[in-house]
Amino acid sequence: MRARLSDIAQQADVSEATVSRVLNDRPGVAPETRQAVLTALDVLGYERPARLRKRSAGLVGLVVPELDNPIFPAFAQVIESTLAQSGFTPVLCTQTAGGVTEDEYVEMLLDRQVSGIVFVSGLHADTAANHDRYRALIARPLPIVMINGYVPDVAAPFVSCDDGEAAELAVAHLVALGHRRIGLITGPDRFVPVRRKVAGWRNAMSRLAGLTESDLDDLAELTLFGVEGGEAAAGRLLDRGVTGVVCGSDLMALGAVRAARQRGLSVPGDLSVVGYDDSPLMAFTDPPLTTMRQPVIAMAVAAVRALVDEINGHAAPHTEYLFRPELVVRGSTAVAPAAARPAGGGSTRRRPTPPAVAVPA
Repeated sequence: MRARLSDIAQQADVSEATVSRVLNDRPGVAPETRQAVLTALDVLGYERPARLRKRSAGLVGLVVPELDNPIFPAFAQVIESTLAQSGFTPVLCTQTAGGVTEDEYVEMLLDRQVSGIVFVSGLHADTAANHDRYRALIARPLPIVMINGYVPDVAAPFVSCDDGEAAELAVAHLVALGHRRIGLITGPDRFVPVRRKVAGWRNAMSRLAGLTESDLDDLAELTLFGVEGGEAAAGRLLDRGVTGVVCGSDLMALGAVRAARQRGLSVPGDLSVVGYDDSPLMAFTDPPLTTMRQPVIAMAVAAVRALVDEINGHAAPHTEYLFRPELVVRGSTAVAPAAARPAGGGSTRRRPTPPAVAVPA
């Protein structure tokens, strides 16, 4: 018993005497300290005493990709906070390359008897993955909710940013600045969000820039997610004469900026760059990044509410909730170089008001 008390005390950063008072439901413990001890019990896998079980709605798993991309910690923070406000204890499972897989994390969470699981940009976004894993969870039954990715024949709530509209808004912004050769840099084609971005970019380029389908084939680069992938893809697109690029993530956009500078080019003077996510610190890059903002708070809260409804027996609609992105205009986009603007077109202003949705940084 003392070993257990010491483990719990260490996890909660309190004394063993405090742990004992909480486990025996005695007075004299601050509410936040009591909650810290109860959370430590859950995290360590200990069963709560019967008298205390009613105070927690249970554990909920949160499976996210690697935390190198700052958008994923942003999602995790809001999801964890919203779960805690609903009485649940979140269990964060972070994937890394070559580390614990999504399926292995799910097995661990099932061993902990979680009440539900939230998946962020998981295998549900990969069209090449076997989605029977999710059907098996639903059949247990175990409530699940998935963010950013969609599988039409899986009966669960899905929450996504409208990737197609994001790409269209980004293209419209660059076209208004006089750009016509606008490249796309995003991830591998097997991912649902990537396919939607490609479709939105193609539609906008045909409609707004007047390019044909054959023209567009040389302007799309599907590469590895991350700074390195964005840098390599941007180098290839610069060789093809692009003056603007729409990127599938902020990290890819930072890679595009680096590629331009390595060639002695200016951003935004020679190349305008639009990111995606508006992850933390993008307002403080050099130059500050113009990007498409995912409404992280609204998406995370909607996902948690849908999961809690499922857990409480009030089935949420088994469909996809699409959230509208916002164009955030900063310093990485500007009027196209004069030689690249269409004859008789283009504005003399350096920073014209962009179309559609625009919010200040």
